[in-house]
Amino acid sequence: MIWMMVLAAYLIGSIPTALWMGKYFFQVDIRNHGSKNPGATNTLRVMGKKAAIIVLLIDGGKGVLAASLPLIFNVPVEPLYAGLIAVIGHCFPIFAGFRGGKAIATTAGVLLIADVGMFLAVYLTFFTVILLTKYVFIGSISVGIAMLIYSFFSPNIEEPLIFTAFIILLLFLHRSNIQNFFNGSEPKITDKKGRDRIPPKKR
Repeated sequence: MIWMMVLAAYLIGSIPTALWMGKYFFQVDIRNHGSKNPGATNTLRVMGKKAAIIVLLIDGGKGVLAASLPLIFNVPVEPLYAGLIAVIGHCFPIFAGFRGGKAIATTAGVLLIADVGMFLAVYLTFFTVILLTKYVFIGSISVGIAMLIYSFFSPNIEEPLIFTAFIILLLFLHRSNIQNFFNGSEPKITDKKGRDRIPPKKR
């Protein structure tokens, strides 16, 4: 049953919400536009606010559902770890050629189920860092750092080093953003130039 739960969590995470939104409603591959990341932030840049809200809610819901799988399957696995399998699925989705997003919304959904205290601490950090720096990618990387710091003070988390691996994953996923930052070409969240806005296609 544990392996069935792991597979289910990965497949849930692999649902490429932004990619399918672009394909079926805008007839574009979002991975070829904007920052080329199939996530809620790039959906906002490319497809607009309504599409971004839908992507954000579904991607967050993926995390909620995945973190609930231990209860559904009745297996002795912490919701946090089941949810992190979905995060891996979101980043490397089988349904999208293993070219996925960066899982910030999915991670939020996981933490809502697994540890509300961690959710509040992590996403307060996330939004504060974005507010101060104006860079979404720095806020995203801070999610992993905040999770690691929180884990050292939480009696409910026995393997805090898993979050070190999560930070490394976030740095890998944001490697192009980091390179663009040092090249001076990474857009701030307040920048309007360079937005690759595409209107929905009429059927």
